Amino acid sequence: MNENAPPDATESNEPAELPAIEFQSPGRFAVLNPDSALAHNPLTEPAPFILGEHLALERFNHPEMARAHALAMLQQAQRSLCIYSTDLEPWLYHHSSIQEACTRFLLASPKNRLRILVKDLTRAVKQGHRLLGLSHRLSSNLHIRKLHPDYPAEEVAFLLADDHGLLLRPAPEQCAGYALYQDPARVRLRQAQFDQAWQTSITDPDIRSLLL
Repeated sequence: MNENAPPDATESNEPAELPAIEFQSPGRFAVLNPDSALAHNPLTEPAPFILGEHLALERFNHPEMARAHALAMLQQAQRSLCIYSTDLEPWLYHHSSIQEACTRFLLASPKNRLRILVKDLTRAVKQGHRLLGLSHRLSSNLHIRKLHPDYPAEEVAFLLADDHGLLLRPAPEQCAGYALYQDPARVRLRQAQFDQAWQTSITDPDIRSLLL
């Protein structure tokens, strides 16, 4: 798996490349297309790792494990959260625990910011995604934008928490991936990738109508 960022995204005192993280497929996987019942699932318990301290790479290959890592990072972030997603995956983000963690983060400080960059918002708008509803209520520091159709976007999904945390799924149609709680170098590379895509992103008309 290529963990490289664009050459101009790397700081001058950082190497252009990081050692690749070998991603081993679990062999069998489910293509996730759950229904709205996920929104009513019991509260998810966060993974028991400390953002900015836990050094080991944590692999996951089940939806519940992915959500536990995402929840842990969302709950512990202090300044910035970024979500780079194909369709704002309902099985991962359309959940009461995720919504509550994002709400607490956004209300903790007016300087806190959650940015969400999505390739396709059609399903999220039609089904009424929880984070879309949250963006309606907290529009000053929660921003959802759509990838520009001409932008050469990488087929990957990730979550960034402050300067330390990265949850990455190399194949967005699968739930398998890994979580890093203390890897500033990799987070910087992914942050640069996110920021470059954000600069060319567009506001989806469906999102704009929701905010009116």
